[in-house]
Amino acid sequence: MTISTGMKYISTRGGDDLLTFEETVLTGLAPNGGLYIPATMPTLPENWQHDWSHLSFTELALELYSLFISSDEIPREDLKELIERSYSTFRHPEVAPLHRVGEKQWILELFHGPTFAFKDVALQFLGNLFEYFLKRRNANKVGAERETLTVVGATSGDTGSAAIYGLRSKKDISIFILHPKGRVSPVQEAQMTTVLDANVFNLAVEGTFDDCQDIVKALFSDTPFNKQYHLGAINSINWARILAQTVYYFSSYFKLRRTLPYDLSDSTIQFAVPTGNFGDVLAGYYAKKLGLPMEKLVVATNSNDILSRFWKTGRYEKTASTSVEGEEDDEPVEEGNQQTLPVGGSGDGSQAGAVAETLSPAMDILVSSNFERLLFYLALEGTTAGAVAADGEVDGGRAAKIRLAGQNVQGWMTKLKTEGRVVVPKLAVEAARRDIIADRASDEQTTEQIKQYFTTKSEYGSYVVDPHTAVGLEVANRVALKNTPSVVQIVLATAHPAKFNAAVAAALVNEPSFDFERDIMPKEFDGLLDLPRRVIDCKCSPEAVQKVISREVAKLVGQASGKEAETNGASI
Repeated sequence: MTISTGMKYISTRGGDDLLTFEETVLTGLAPNGGLYIPATMPTLPENWQHDWSHLSFTELALELYSLFISSDEIPREDLKELIERSYSTFRHPEVAPLHRVGEKQWILELFHGPTFAFKDVALQFLGNLFEYFLKRRNANKVGAERETLTVVGATSGDTGSAAIYGLRSKKDISIFILHPKGRVSPVQEAQMTTVLDANVFNLAVEGTFDDCQDIVKALFSDTPFNKQYHLGAINSINWARILAQTVYYFSSYFKLRRTLPYDLSDSTIQFAVPTGNFGDVLAGYYAKKLGLPMEKLVVATNSNDILSRFWKTGRYEKTASTSVEGEEDDEPVEEGNQQTLPVGGSGDGSQAGAVAETLSPAMDILVSSNFERLLFYLALEGTTAGAVAADGEVDGGRAAKIRLAGQNVQGWMTKLKTEGRVVVPKLAVEAARRDIIADRASDEQTTEQIKQYFTTKSEYGSYVVDPHTAVGLEVANRVALKNTPSVVQIVLATAHPAKFNAAVAAALVNEPSFDFERDIMPKEFDGLLDLPRRVIDCKCSPEAVQKVISREVAKLVGQASGKEAETNGASI
């Protein structure tokens, strides 16, 4: 393959490595623990708003992906075929349709993929990417010559099933998904553990999602183990996940522009995103950096509110705290942007260094991995000319700024790991507040939103939302009170309500017109909970997971060798 001269990728924690897109996708996590990002931001074509205005979702994906993937690496026709195959599995022809729920509010339905969650948008594509790269690398290779990929990921519920559906039975790939035992919904667990393909392994870890995520990062950082098993990442630490998710921000922008009864040039769109690991909203941040017109992005968290607290205080910390003596407080936030007071109920209140269990379990995350990517851009923007000059480049060169930003992120993440908190400089916090606002929702508020949208008497009719989308709606509606009249909102619906049937049914238990089986249960879920399952209980340590991976991969290699021997024997 010709080495790409196009887009390169760098680690958020610095270093000299410049990776191609293929290397970035197959490597996942940088050796220094950082996440890969584009070395430079591409620019949109001059007439993109006109030329792209009537493109389908897959056509938009091709144009956007091509900005970040050189045709030297994936020829345009190959990329087009990969995209079309990835989204042919979706139940809706638009892939991610809009549904109007208010005069100035729309729901972006991201749950029409195979596993009824937004993760399908990225993971159907990523699974096909893995397969494409391995097939090319293994051309004319047999036996031990063939390259393999051991995909390892952590899930709070939806990533696991979406990754499994994207990689099941793919040649030369095995997948190990870690989920926190007893902390995912019954439907989420069933979607993962009832997939019995030989290359799929579900590990129920005795811990939280953050524990699972830490184990995955530890495995990637273990150089000998990583090298031996060729680990691949499916969590949103993998850049391809973020890239794929930028598409629905553009598609919904064009869809709304075609739908509105008045000129969109007189209105602006505000995206509200329920998030735990920050990947979904980070895709919106990249769309904004590319030039997609929008208001400040709205981050909506549940009571696991490390993100919400950062935008209020400028401190990124596992445990809510006041200023430490000797540290300067950030200036007061604007009136109306104060921290939401805790409301009594399940999972309410600030966490004390532990994950609170809530009605929106996919967001029950203590530390948001993808926030590190945003921190890099904040560090880059906050790097002063004086600092660049002190680094030895008096011209204020970008190379020096990137190097210093990486050093700053490395220091911040080390401090977060060792001390549980980091205070981000004021310039960086101001940059964050310029593009994003954040708030949180309690379980009681989440339940109330589910009720409100089902019982609404407006002209737009009744609508059933899952608890994560309800978190987004609660925060979006709060923010809307201070919006100018020209702002319209798109709230991202991250999962189908049937995936969280207990929370939805409990919220609507006193609504006589609601029938769960009739109103929202997809036919694909019929009998799901009764299917045979395969799951491996695992202790909460990298060593325990390594042992499982080593054992199961050895079995797969033995089975593959036996099949190859049979094939060779039959051909004699």
